[in-house]
Amino acid sequence: MTVNTTVRWIDGEAPSELSGGTTWGMPFARGTVAGTDAVAVCDSAGQRVASQAWPLATWPDGSLKWAGIALPATDVPSSEYQVTSDGGAAPAGDTPPGVTATEDAHSVTVSTGTLEMVISRSGSTLFSTFSREGTIVARDGHLVSLLQDGMADGAGTVSREAFTGEVAAVVLEQNGPVRAVVRLEGTHRPDSPTSSKRNWLPFVVRFYFYAGARSVRMVHSFIWDGDAGKDFLAGLGVRFTVPLESGLHDRHIRIAGADGGFLAEAVRGLTGLRRDPGAEVRGAQLAGEPTPPLEAWNEEVSRRLHLIPSWNDYSLSQLSADGFELRKRTAAGHAWVGISGGTRAAGFCSVSDTRGGLGVGIKDFWQSHPGQLDIRDAATDEASLTAWLYSPEAQPMDLRFYHDGLGQDTFEEQLEGLEITYEDYEPGFGNPTGIARTHELTLFAYGSTPATESLAADAQAASVPAMLQASPEYLHSAGVFGDWAPVDRSTPARAELEDRLDFLFDFYAGQVEQRRWYGFWNYGDVMHTYDFDRHVWRYDVGGYAWDNSELSPDLWLWYSYLRSGRADVFRFAEAMTRHTGEVDVYHLGPWKGLGSRHNVQHWGCSAKQLRISTPAYRRFYYYLTADERTGDLLTELVDSDQNFLGLDPVRKVRSDAATYRPDRNALGVGLGTDWGSLAATWLTDWERTGNPRSRDRLLGTMADIGALKYGFLTGEALYDLDKGRFDAGRERIQVSHLSAVFGLVEICSELVDLVPDKGFEAAWLQYCRLFLATEEEQTDAVGQPLPGIYLTQAHSRLSAYAAARLDDPGLAARAWESFAEGGEHLNHESAFTLRTIEPPHVLLPVDEAPTVSTNDASQFGLAVIQNLALIGDHLPR
Repeated sequence: MTVNTTVRWIDGEAPSELSGGTTWGMPFARGTVAGTDAVAVCDSAGQRVASQAWPLATWPDGSLKWAGIALPATDVPSSEYQVTSDGGAAPAGDTPPGVTATEDAHSVTVSTGTLEMVISRSGSTLFSTFSREGTIVARDGHLVSLLQDGMADGAGTVSREAFTGEVAAVVLEQNGPVRAVVRLEGTHRPDSPTSSKRNWLPFVVRFYFYAGARSVRMVHSFIWDGDAGKDFLAGLGVRFTVPLESGLHDRHIRIAGADGGFLAEAVRGLTGLRRDPGAEVRGAQLAGEPTPPLEAWNEEVSRRLHLIPSWNDYSLSQLSADGFELRKRTAAGHAWVGISGGTRAAGFCSVSDTRGGLGVGIKDFWQSHPGQLDIRDAATDEASLTAWLYSPEAQPMDLRFYHDGLGQDTFEEQLEGLEITYEDYEPGFGNPTGIARTHELTLFAYGSTPATESLAADAQAASVPAMLQASPEYLHSAGVFGDWAPVDRSTPARAELEDRLDFLFDFYAGQVEQRRWYGFWNYGDVMHTYDFDRHVWRYDVGGYAWDNSELSPDLWLWYSYLRSGRADVFRFAEAMTRHTGEVDVYHLGPWKGLGSRHNVQHWGCSAKQLRISTPAYRRFYYYLTADERTGDLLTELVDSDQNFLGLDPVRKVRSDAATYRPDRNALGVGLGTDWGSLAATWLTDWERTGNPRSRDRLLGTMADIGALKYGFLTGEALYDLDKGRFDAGRERIQVSHLSAVFGLVEICSELVDLVPDKGFEAAWLQYCRLFLATEEEQTDAVGQPLPGIYLTQAHSRLSAYAAARLDDPGLAARAWESFAEGGEHLNHESAFTLRTIEPPHVLLPVDEAPTVSTNDASQFGLAVIQNLALIGDHLPR
């Protein structure tokens, strides 16, 4: 079978230019494509274009399941592309030169044909030189950070110390012909040789190069490993040196403001003077072009050039989501002069002269405030450009826990606290050490000062990178990600449910904006539950505040994107994946591989569990984009079953503590949230790498669940860590309403179709059939009614799954009845309307709806999506 399908730009139109190339992920149905050698790409005219493909995952039969595909930079991207699996003819016409990388003992040098970057294997620079067509536009790129030893709160003086990133390892991960990737690792070291401070802030930086590109993508990730009680990050950025040779009037500063606007100035301005240098001179400077020779100027200006101030330093600071400030000064020691301000800056600036220059853009700049862009020494031979990911003008980062423990020193007291604030507190567990953050930047190399319109396009490309994706119909036909189907409005009943899904997404997207869910550690997450008395989300009430993936909003968003192909849904889900995979999960320390349950602070809860770190939430983004950083996060989790040795997830309420024996590697593992997360980990690793350990643990524990007398209804089984197997002899029934709402449904759906195991399938069908059955049916099947049956609407999809697999119209009817009955307010029309609350009841006008709970929204959404896919034909009219 030959694949031939169209991929389109998710924003609807092709970008005006593809200055840095592009990458996306593409699935293939089982057995259709043997390997990436067969994958080819054609433009809208049917002409094959240069491309590069590599495997991301394989099916159990060895055929290609997912591939990453890259296209080179181009001045005129096609409106769409065709991906084929027949190899196709060689590319026609002119093709850009391939990207090449050469290595020696000291450096890695990468060339796109237009650009060249020389990366030292160790030392304090990320790269030594960055050139365009032989001209160096930047050198000595390096990471900088500032450590403050306290907070200026009246308790004494504080001091700041500067650090610089020290590269310890460089790896060429991919080497053309269209795309090359270089990974650098290191830590920040003190600048002062007499400092008593240790190295800190481990980082990973990747540079992405594409054939023909005039820009380079940079992805920077760091892990917080400070002491929250005494270490306060006061600045974090990337700094570049930009050589300048032209006269001061031919050096140009460009800084993007809001809505496509730009500050466009020269270091020494020639407009607005008392004497006019001449229209040609002014026009050239405004356009960023070389000005005429001095003898062609008005002599009244040219002989007084030394009396016109030169502006050495420029700065844009974005300290909140709602305001930025631009200013400049002539030199250190002199006052800053305000230029202008605005709301949301694009996060782009450049410094250049007639020989060229450097531009830098930061993705999600204002959303991830506080950020800053600094240009210094523009009147000298070497300007400095710093892209601050955390602004040194903001309050230093304070990651201390937000209360003193309130006397909750014992498990009993902590469980009492859980009863009132829903916060699972435990001393020492509100520790941020090990959380991470990722930023994406784009570095542009210029041969001269570009036109402002061109710079505006670059700023847009850095802020909202162009993305190719396959259609929902094709993704569905490939058979990936289990039970879902593209949006279908073919009947009034279906259309009504689709409208409700749209309402919920639009509501949450609107809440991000209205409630300003932005900021360095917060962007990408949503709040858990609403407070209707105060007309605010419960941002300050224990476990009701930040959601941290509780009840799987990540899944809801990704399935919503798969079904619709909507760009706004994709970017919402992308931001959540970046956040929940980095900030809500530990990447070093004793809890590495575990995530924190919902809390006022993302790291505050003592419940450190796999249900938050599960690859079930991250694998969508990895496969759809081929993002290496997300691949790192998936790899981190491969041995996450080891975490049960050090931390029992139910240690505070375990009634059978005597049987939980980490010293003997006999570990109680829940068959819901725990095993579902492990299964997602093992499945993802197996299909990505072929790792036999992951395959055997996945297939072995599936067989063991099928061998348990009560299957999934057993609730928990003893896990032998050495063998990677469950004790299949356990006989008990313990059902939780949380077991199937953290990815278990989706993973089991995939596994049943992926690998044949009749015992496992029977166990899963039993669980799905009985969970919402009558007490009489439950007793007839297993001798007792099932306890712990809540979230009825969410679990209606279990009945739907059983109905579809067993071809049982009665179960299908029960599924829709349970969906309608269990939704409470979500089944009333009033739940899908908004009311606007005006001051003085709130700070600003805000919208609220009766259904403002992430639990309700995400589980309602998943129930609708899966029920429609499984038993949509039985939907009551």
